[in-house]
Amino acid sequence: MKAAAYLKKNSFILGLLLAVVVSNLLISWWDPMVTSRRFYKNDFTKTLYHHGWVNSGPVFFGNSSVTGAYIEDKSAHPLVEMGLSYGKLTDLKGILQDKLYDVQQELVIGIDVHTMLDALETDPTYQWFKPWYQPYVYTYRDYFRDSGEEFAKNLLKGSLDYQPRWIDKELYPGRKDDAYLKSKWDDYDKRFGAMTLKDFKQNLDALDWVLTYANDHRLALRVIWMPWNKGYADPPYVASLKQDVNARLQKANVPVLDLMHTYDPPYFHDLVHLNREDGAPIFTKEVDTWLNSLGKPPKS
Repeated sequence: MKAAAYLKKNSFILGLLLAVVVSNLLISWWDPMVTSRRFYKNDFTKTLYHHGWVNSGPVFFGNSSVTGAYIEDKSAHPLVEMGLSYGKLTDLKGILQDKLYDVQQELVIGIDVHTMLDALETDPTYQWFKPWYQPYVYTYRDYFRDSGEEFAKNLLKGSLDYQPRWIDKELYPGRKDDAYLKSKWDDYDKRFGAMTLKDFKQNLDALDWVLTYANDHRLALRVIWMPWNKGYADPPYVASLKQDVNARLQKANVPVLDLMHTYDPPYFHDLVHLNREDGAPIFTKEVDTWLNSLGKPPKS
């Protein structure tokens, strides 16, 4: 009787709570951030989209420097280009830990001057950031608001049309001028110039985790130090970071290709992105040659 009385007394609140839970489950099942072109897509989702939603294969992981430099469809050693905007090794750990992608046979990691910065802000819509208990609509509230406002405006005009959201990753054609490059260097130095190894702890820990994961899953792991525009000084922390990372890789017998200072400034779009016309084709061929020289990776 007490239970029945409680349910009757609180029926509205309980019904509202049930409606919220059910609606969240339905929206999560629909997953519009992935399935609907009405909504923004992050770079991980774009990777899946451009590979027919296949979530397995050999991978070249990194941040936008990988996206800009590696031309997958021109490669003689094809890998799934998984460059993520502001991607870090903590993101790679999240992908593997949550089993969002099944890397097979070979994992190539591109590390540039920003890939291991713990403090670097990244895309909050990446799937591995969403806690299981957080409502879907709340997690992606900014994008629901954006698409909802568009829907309401068009509905007032008697239309259900919408502008499909951009589904391609950002590439880097042409070259920025010296004034822009100097301003970017000054900005990077102001934000990150004083950082030391303690500011990379989360990503160094993630590197150790990935090394163990690759060994356990019999993945051929390779690391590439991504190009930096040598017309400008390296960020102050680079030397100590490379020394620490390379020591860990050497201990794990991971092959390393250092292309950080290989390319002259005309091959760059800016400080960290090779331009698509000149830099990216040369980089892709050089990576192909190196990977092929290492031999065919064993089947995992």
